[in-house]
Amino acid sequence: MTPAAEVRAVFRDAGVRGWLHARPVTGDGTRPTAREVGVGAHVPVVMASVYKVFVLVAYCRAVDAGTIDPREPVVVPVRRTPGITGISALADPVTMSWRDLVTSMVTASDNAAADVVHTRVGRDRVSALPAELGLGGTRIRGGTDDVFADLLADTGTDDVAAAFGVLADNDVPVEIRALSPVYGSSTTAADTTALLGMLWRGELASDGSTAFARRVLGAQIWPHRLRAGFPAAARVAGKTGTVGAVRNDVGVVTYPGEHPVAVAVYTHAARSDAAVPRADAAIGAAARVAVHALRAPAL
Repeated sequence: MTPAAEVRAVFRDAGVRGWLHARPVTGDGTRPTAREVGVGAHVPVVMASVYKVFVLVAYCRAVDAGTIDPREPVVVPVRRTPGITGISALADPVTMSWRDLVTSMVTASDNAAADVVHTRVGRDRVSALPAELGLGGTRIRGGTDDVFADLLADTGTDDVAAAFGVLADNDVPVEIRALSPVYGSSTTAADTTALLGMLWRGELASDGSTAFARRVLGAQIWPHRLRAGFPAAARVAGKTGTVGAVRNDVGVVTYPGEHPVAVAVYTHAARSDAAVPRADAAIGAAARVAVHALRAPAL
């Protein structure tokens, strides 16, 4: 069985539609590698919080350009984007530096931090990044606050918690824009691994900013998706994305003494329950199949 066939079997057994791409992070990025694994790699998919990787890149570039001081303190007021992690979950005003806000945005997928940083680096600048980087299958349309505004409108609810309650109900037929790549921020699995490759090779920012980006992506707190597919010896750095039945995780996997491999897994579960452990586990299992097919010693 080919790696792609194995990945399809993983998705089928978990009851998810899935899209995957994996490629080694090698060379200068000017030529696509012939060594890759793909399943629907060029099909448009919902990004969810994976868009925050683009905000991270825009932040790193702003720091390099001297337009943002990473140590500058920022006061984030009580009225901010809701969420269950980071400062989104706190009740009082918070003062943090820009670099700490970015760290929370990436490691905990902090929605409030993401929207503050997104606005500071410039939403137009973030939206322009995919075309600038040659990622023709990617569109950034707003931030988490925009997604939540659409959710409230589509579900007819007054708050985000109630909206997600509607999303988790398998018996309520609701058309949700956030679950379609046609309306919100979208990408492809192949575009995602291309972005991660450029970032890992140091093509998007200075050495210092690249090291910072790698470090915060390596500190993501969620162990149940991409990271669950690999042993402790492998370093896994990445970013999750979740909205309703959509569960994603993308990142770079590095075994000791081997070339790193970029892998992106996007899924849409058959069930809308708030917790679908088999869908989460399928992300790690599919990534493991793809990455193991591409493992090679670093020369």
